[in-house]
Amino acid sequence: MKVLSNGTVYGLRALIYIAAHAKPGEFVSIREITEKLDISFHFLTKVFQSLTQQNILTSYRGPNGGIALVNSPEEIYLIDIVNVLEGEGFFGTCLLGLPGCGEFAPCPVHHFWSKVRGDMQKEFEGTTLAEMAKKIQDDRLRLTP
Repeated sequence: MKVLSNGTVYGLRALIYIAAHAKPGEFVSIREITEKLDISFHFLTKVFQSLTQQNILTSYRGPNGGIALVNSPEEIYLIDIVNVLEGEGFFGTCLLGLPGCGEFAPCPVHHFWSKVRGDMQKEFEGTTLAEMAKKIQDDRLRLTP
Protein backbone atom coordinates (compact mmCIF):
# COMPACT_ATOMS: atom_id res chain seq x y z
CA MET A 1 0.00 0.00 0.00
CA LYS A 2 1.37 3.35 -1.00
CA VAL A 3 0.90 5.96 1.72
CA LEU A 4 2.64 9.08 0.40
CA SER A 5 1.66 10.95 -2.76
CA ASN A 6 3.87 10.80 -5.86
CA GLY A 7 4.86 14.42 -5.25
CA THR A 8 6.11 13.61 -1.76
CA VAL A 9 7.92 10.47 -2.88
CA TYR A 10 9.62 12.34 -5.73
CA GLY A 11 10.44 15.27 -3.45
CA LEU A 12 12.03 12.98 -0.87
CA ARG A 13 14.02 11.11 -3.52
CA ALA A 14 15.23 14.35 -5.12
CA LEU A 15 16.26 15.99 -1.84
CA ILE A 16 18.07 12.85 -0.70
CA TYR A 17 19.86 12.88 -4.07
CA ILE A 18 20.90 16.50 -3.57
CA ALA A 19 22.09 15.76 -0.02
CA ALA A 20 24.11 12.78 -1.25
CA HIS A 21 25.67 14.36 -4.33
CA ALA A 22 26.05 18.10 -3.75
CA LYS A 23 28.32 20.08 -1.49
CA PRO A 24 26.59 22.54 0.89
CA GLY A 25 25.29 25.50 -1.10
CA GLU A 26 26.06 23.84 -4.43
CA PHE A 27 23.34 24.09 -7.06
CA VAL A 28 22.28 20.91 -8.85
CA SER A 29 20.64 21.04 -12.25
CA ILE A 30 16.99 20.00 -12.19
CA ARG A 31 17.61 18.23 -15.50
CA GLU A 32 20.38 16.17 -13.86
CA ILE A 33 18.07 15.16 -11.01
CA THR A 34 15.21 14.20 -13.32
CA GLU A 35 17.50 12.16 -15.57
CA LYS A 36 19.29 10.37 -12.73
CA LEU A 37 16.05 9.60 -10.85
CA ASP A 38 13.78 9.05 -13.89
CA ILE A 39 11.24 11.66 -12.79
CA SER A 40 9.21 13.95 -15.03
CA PHE A 41 10.94 17.34 -15.32
CA HIS A 42 7.68 19.30 -15.23
CA PHE A 43 6.26 17.34 -12.30
CA LEU A 44 9.44 17.70 -10.25
CA THR A 45 9.60 21.42 -11.04
CA LYS A 46 6.15 21.83 -9.44
CA VAL A 47 7.29 19.88 -6.37
CA PHE A 48 10.39 22.07 -6.14
CA GLN A 49 8.24 25.23 -6.32
CA SER A 50 6.42 24.17 -3.14
CA LEU A 51 9.70 23.37 -1.39
CA THR A 52 11.21 26.69 -2.52
CA GLN A 53 8.20 28.65 -1.28
CA GLN A 54 8.63 27.04 2.15
CA ASN A 55 12.36 27.85 2.26
CA ILE A 56 13.65 24.27 2.09
CA LEU A 57 15.16 24.84 -1.37
CA THR A 58 16.52 27.81 -3.20
CA SER A 59 16.76 28.12 -6.96
CA TYR A 60 19.05 29.94 -9.33
CA ARG A 61 18.36 30.51 -13.02
CA GLY A 62 20.92 30.51 -15.75
CA PRO A 63 23.55 28.22 -17.25
CA ASN A 64 25.00 27.25 -13.86
CA GLY A 65 21.67 27.38 -12.09
CA GLY A 66 19.60 24.75 -10.44
CA ILE A 67 18.37 23.84 -6.99
CA ALA A 68 20.20 23.87 -3.64
CA LEU A 69 19.23 23.13 -0.07
CA VAL A 70 18.73 26.30 2.01
CA ASN A 71 20.05 24.61 5.17
CA SER A 72 22.52 21.80 5.67
CA PRO A 73 21.16 18.25 5.26
CA GLU A 74 21.72 17.73 9.00
CA GLU A 75 19.10 20.41 9.70
CA ILE A 76 16.39 19.15 7.36
CA TYR A 77 14.18 16.37 8.67
CA LEU A 78 12.02 14.16 6.47
CA ILE A 79 8.96 15.44 8.34
CA ASP A 80 9.77 18.96 7.06
CA ILE A 81 9.40 17.74 3.50
CA VAL A 82 6.28 15.67 4.21
CA ASN A 83 4.63 18.61 5.97
CA VAL A 84 5.16 20.85 2.93
CA LEU A 85 4.09 18.31 0.32
CA GLU A 86 1.32 16.42 2.16
CA GLY A 87 0.20 19.08 4.61
CA GLU A 88 0.92 19.69 8.29
CA GLY A 89 -1.74 17.30 9.57
CA PHE A 90 -0.99 14.36 7.28
CA PHE A 91 -0.32 11.84 10.05
CA GLY A 92 -3.50 12.85 11.86
CA THR A 93 -5.85 12.45 8.91
CA CYS A 94 -7.67 9.52 7.39
CA LEU A 95 -5.51 7.53 4.97
CA LEU A 96 -8.42 7.43 2.52
CA GLY A 97 -9.14 11.14 2.97
CA LEU A 98 -12.58 10.60 4.45
CA PRO A 99 -13.81 13.45 6.66
CA GLY A 100 -14.89 12.48 10.16
CA CYS A 101 -12.96 9.21 10.17
CA GLY A 102 -12.16 8.12 13.73
CA GLU A 103 -12.96 5.59 16.42
CA PHE A 104 -16.72 6.26 16.21
CA ALA A 105 -16.94 6.39 12.40
CA PRO A 106 -13.91 4.50 11.06
CA CYS A 107 -13.03 3.86 7.44
CA PRO A 108 -11.94 0.36 6.31
CA VAL A 109 -8.23 1.07 6.99
CA HIS A 110 -8.63 3.15 10.15
CA HIS A 111 -7.53 0.41 12.54
CA PHE A 112 -4.38 -0.31 10.52
CA TRP A 113 -3.50 3.35 9.87
CA SER A 114 -4.04 4.45 13.47
CA LYS A 115 -1.50 1.83 14.61
CA VAL A 116 1.30 2.66 12.18
CA ARG A 117 0.98 6.40 11.61
CA GLY A 118 2.45 7.38 14.98
CA ASP A 119 5.51 5.19 14.40
CA MET A 120 5.94 6.59 10.89
CA GLN A 121 5.65 10.15 12.14
CA LYS A 122 8.34 9.54 14.79
CA GLU A 123 10.69 8.09 12.19
CA PHE A 124 10.16 11.05 9.86
CA GLU A 125 10.62 13.51 12.75
CA GLY A 126 13.88 11.87 13.81
CA THR A 127 15.53 11.28 10.41
CA THR A 128 17.51 13.90 8.50
CA LEU A 129 18.46 14.18 4.85
CA ALA A 130 22.07 13.77 5.96
CA GLU A 131 21.28 10.38 7.48
CA MET A 132 19.55 9.26 4.28
CA ALA A 133 22.46 10.50 2.15
CA LYS A 134 24.92 8.59 4.35
CA LYS A 135 22.87 5.40 3.98
CA ILE A 136 23.01 5.76 0.21
CA GLN A 137 26.77 6.14 0.26
CA ASP A 138 27.57 3.58 2.97
CA ASP A 139 25.08 0.88 2.05
CA ARG A 140 24.93 1.58 -1.69
CA LEU A 141 21.18 2.02 -1.61
CA ARG A 142 19.23 3.16 -4.65
CA LEU A 143 16.88 6.04 -5.42
CA THR A 144 15.72 4.81 -8.82
CA PRO A 145 13.01 2.30 -9.75
